[in-house]
Amino acid sequence: AHARREAAAALLAPGAPRGGAAVTAVMDGVEALDGHFSRFSPARSASAIAPLLLIGLTALASPVCAAIQLFTLLPFIAAMALAGMAAADASRRQFLALERLSALFLDRVRALPVVLAFQAENRVTSGLAGAAHDLSRRTQAVLRVAFFSSAALEFFAALSVALVAVYCGFNLLRLLPFPVPETLDLKRAFFALALAPEVYAPMRRLAAAYHDRQAAESAALTLARLPAPAPAAAPLDLASAPQIRFEGVSVIYPGGEAAVFESFDLAAPAGKITALLGPSGCGKTTLLNLLTGLAPLSAGEVRVGEARLSQAGAFASDLAWAGQSPLLLAGTLADNLALARPGASRDELEAAARRAGLSDLLDRRGGLDAALDERGGGLSGGERRRLGIARALLKPAPILLLDEPTADLDAAAESALIAAIREAAAGRTTLIATHSEALAAVADQVVRL
Repeated sequence: AHARREAAAALLAPGAPRGGAAVTAVMDGVEALDGHFSRFSPARSASAIAPLLLIGLTALASPVCAAIQLFTLLPFIAAMALAGMAAADASRRQFLALERLSALFLDRVRALPVVLAFQAENRVTSGLAGAAHDLSRRTQAVLRVAFFSSAALEFFAALSVALVAVYCGFNLLRLLPFPVPETLDLKRAFFALALAPEVYAPMRRLAAAYHDRQAAESAALTLARLPAPAPAAAPLDLASAPQIRFEGVSVIYPGGEAAVFESFDLAAPAGKITALLGPSGCGKTTLLNLLTGLAPLSAGEVRVGEARLSQAGAFASDLAWAGQSPLLLAGTLADNLALARPGASRDELEAAARRAGLSDLLDRRGGLDAALDERGGGLSGGERRRLGIARALLKPAPILLLDEPTADLDAAAESALIAAIREAAAGRTTLIATHSEALAAVADQVVRL
């Protein structure tokens, strides 16, 4: 559970991978760790103690039987070591092939509309089939090693039990062709023979769980490549909407050719709407991302009230956010609205949706229980943006950030959405990145970049 939380948090770090490989690492990689801790580690501890303990108990009844078991234990251990070395590389290759197939399948499913649009079904199917064949081939290699190693281990275990059985039988019949320092009775012979198979049982379990160890090691390497989890930003506990000041701000992305901003200054009045107007690529979204921690503060300072971005790292917990492409989850409309405030009641969810202009959607699709997929099938562009505004209304944050909320909408839809934005911005310090002069017209301050 700890590893899963750390891995999931790592995917939210700036610069973290976002593709199917990263998701597979969190899902399959963390699950692969379970076998190591729940099966391999206990079996390894038991195999280090139990065989010697059982041989010691056998020695109380028959020192000769104990010597036979100890003698045959050595080649058994050697066979396990050789099998482990042979299986290590095969298991690692098999796990990596499984990761590749899972990641490839997830990426292709997410890109399915593009695949269909460009009629690339055959090419994608061929790629998936190749990855599946590679996994099958590597899995068969692991099974071959497991089969031969199991046969070798069973041979030495059976040999040991057979030698003990033959010795006990001939000793009871007094037919041994050589002298021994003991004469067994039925009770002692039965005791030694009953314990003989149990000497090797822990080591059999260890051999069966060895694949879990290899899978866990491969998964651990994958998880180790994930970036360190981003530290959670502490809430500022603001009593009212604060002033936001950008003081000499410079933003340079790692590997970027030029600075997005250099010595930029801006003051957004408390409780007012500030519109950032300008062409694409001028840095409007970057200014918003500074506050959420998604853009690097290379120089200068951003102050929210008296709090400093250089110390806080991000102000995400005090922000309500609505963009042109709101995140949608497979579930109901209520599930998607509740992302902004999980504890909200159904009445609060419906009220926020209707205030954001989603009344037609609620009435048309059966209310809050309307089913949505992750692509928002059945929702128009305006309805998706209104869903983002509804989330902003639900979250009682003193700062509202809007990124191109009216992009690609017709005049009527834009006008209706602007009314919802004005209601969402009431009493909050609001920053809006937009191309729209109509949206900028409702702002208390317009900054042209």
